[in-house]
Amino acid sequence: MVVSVEQTDVAIVGGGPAGLAAAELLSRDGYAVTVYDAMPTVARKFLLAGKSGLNITHSELFERFAERFGSASPRLRAALDAFTPQEVRDWAAGLGTETFVGSSGRVFPKVMKASPLLRAWLRRLDTQGVTIRTRHRWTGFASSDLLFETPDGEKRVASKVTLLALGGASWPKLGSDAAWIGALREKGVDIAPFRPANCGFDVAWSESFRERFAGEPVKAVTASSAAGTLPGEFVISRHGIEGSLVYAHAASLRDTLEREGQASLLLDLAPGRPLERLARDLAKQDPKASLSTRLRKGAGLAGVKAALVRECVPEAGRATAETLATVIKRLPIPLLRPRPIAEAISSAGGVRWDAIDEHYMLKALPGIFVAGEMIDWEAPTGGYLLTACLATGKAAAEGMKSWLHDQASHG
Repeated sequence: MVVSVEQTDVAIVGGGPAGLAAAELLSRDGYAVTVYDAMPTVARKFLLAGKSGLNITHSELFERFAERFGSASPRLRAALDAFTPQEVRDWAAGLGTETFVGSSGRVFPKVMKASPLLRAWLRRLDTQGVTIRTRHRWTGFASSDLLFETPDGEKRVASKVTLLALGGASWPKLGSDAAWIGALREKGVDIAPFRPANCGFDVAWSESFRERFAGEPVKAVTASSAAGTLPGEFVISRHGIEGSLVYAHAASLRDTLEREGQASLLLDLAPGRPLERLARDLAKQDPKASLSTRLRKGAGLAGVKAALVRECVPEAGRATAETLATVIKRLPIPLLRPRPIAEAISSAGGVRWDAIDEHYMLKALPGIFVAGEMIDWEAPTGGYLLTACLATGKAAAEGMKSWLHDQASHG
């Protein structure tokens, strides 16, 4: 039984960055906007991401930035052109959050927190008349209306135009649980299966290695996959590997595992030493010495790096200097599978681009728009995810304005 019926010009379902960005633009232009969110407060994933320093965007050249979204880059380009990384920084500054460029090129708030930015953003939305209704979980459609579960029972909402900005499938405890898939598939919307992105991987560590090195960082290495070769660091976990360097290769490794059934991350444990020099230095070591001694004296490897050599190449102790040098420069870490999507920083998959027109409206549902991570795109960490969520929210809002204008002119 429907407890209540509500009407609004614009209904935005999902109070993350994409939904709030759309609400800001539409309310500024005078539309009555109501944001509905299933959680007790909005933007929970945004706040979690900003607890220790929010990656708000990236400072690299825009042409390179715009290509970071893989096969979705061409479709995202218009939205990114309309809300560039510099404009993201200007927007944050307008809300009282000054930003700076870190050594990696990533852009952070000077306060290194998301909460002041979010508070200022919500104050602006309130000033512009945006209504935010929390604990409203969208369950689907009733004719052309939206249905919500609320603490007071079921609610039916009639809107002139709707934006769905419900997130992907990572961090479901924060609200992005992909529970919306069924309701859209019933309406003929084509949805690509969700997969983990920016995730760790399981590795079949020996029990002794796991007990000794779980939680240990592996620093000053380079890692290679089909995505290229990148420097950085990562962490040994009880299950396998995780951390920024792993996430940078995650999409490539995940796709290789799906396609070929196996994949390895190749490590250069001594990126400062050319292979030939490393082979010479190792050849000078006593061949009767232990592998640990040869690695320490000939290659400068000890601790977790030396243990990785023993773990991943058990026969390394019997290897010649040339073979051991090659192992150090191209050490394969064989991967079993990505970690579960609930642990991933973000997800790939979602509403397929073919199901959306150039204004971010669902072709199967005129008047219903989508934005943010519920669309099928992915990006590396480093500010790309947030920038694209904001940009698609604004792009969808522009499409919604055009839709409302067209409906009014034909009405």
